Amino acid sequence: MMAQLAPPTDKKDYSRPTSQFRGRLPSPSSAKPGQYHLYVALACPWAHRTAIVHSLKRLGDAVPISVAVPGSTGLWEFAPKVGVNSKSGVVAERLRPTLDRANGQKLVMDVYKSQQGGYNGRSTVPMLWDSLQKRVMNNESSDIIEILNSDFNHLAENPDLDLAPADLKSQIEEWNEFIYPNINNGVYRCGFAQSQEAYDSAVESLFNALDKLEAHLAGSRYLCQDTFTLADVRLFTTLFRFDAVYQILFKCSKQKLKEYPNLEGYMRDIYQIPGVASTCDMDAIMHGYYKVLFPLNPGGISPAMPRVADSASLLEPHNRQKVADLVVGQ
Repeated sequence: MMAQLAPPTDKKDYSRPTSQFRGRLPSPSSAKPGQYHLYVALACPWAHRTAIVHSLKRLGDAVPISVAVPGSTGLWEFAPKVGVNSKSGVVAERLRPTLDRANGQKLVMDVYKSQQGGYNGRSTVPMLWDSLQKRVMNNESSDIIEILNSDFNHLAENPDLDLAPADLKSQIEEWNEFIYPNINNGVYRCGFAQSQEAYDSAVESLFNALDKLEAHLAGSRYLCQDTFTLADVRLFTTLFRFDAVYQILFKCSKQKLKEYPNLEGYMRDIYQIPGVASTCDMDAIMHGYYKVLFPLNPGGISPAMPRVADSASLLEPHNRQKVADLVVGQ
């Protein structure tokens, strides 16, 4: 993980590099069962969003998954001693680390390098691999969630679920353009700022955005009214990690998620959607951030997990249906 982070800008601000692979399927429904392989990691919020869509669409081994873990060298590696017998990498209804089920490599970097012509760039997850052509097709999470949502319906067990309805496309895009710079990447801009000015700017943008979302969710169950969409998936993976990781390690300390009742309830609402909790592993998240991002946490000590992040709290009633009922009744 640490070895794959981007250098700061001249202003000492964190700037995330663009993804190098942005391929798409030739046409929807053109994929064969098992042709495309999804590489993820449980700690990574960008990979998490793809795992959620994969789970909700119930793609199973039609699009197999390999789950990497953060290694001691700062690179994504595959668990050498996993006791996973399930083909899908799911144990007791939860996603778990696996071997490399597509290529038999030890590192995600080795998978990237194995394609024709090799590769010397950043080896990130998520990544969608074409097993027939032996190449990386896409490693941009925003693309991959769209591909999983729309292009594998002929293979999905839940093909009728559409997380990007055509009539909400403009709203979804507006939310995406707001959430990514201010929140998804905003927490990283706080954590990896290398000047007070850069940090102050990032914190202001982050919490102004959270304030706006808190107000919006007072009258809307999800970002796009009463419809759960890909925009909610994007937001959820950051909120899920907020109090346990970003508020502490990344110095996003102005306010806890717990102090935003609408946002916290919204996060629990999404967690309780069948198929989401199986992709969530707070222990893996805590280990990935506190044990591997050593420049931010040189002692490698993991703090006590906030109560808002434990399983009992996540399963508490969220009362978000009342928001939807209130809006309908107006």
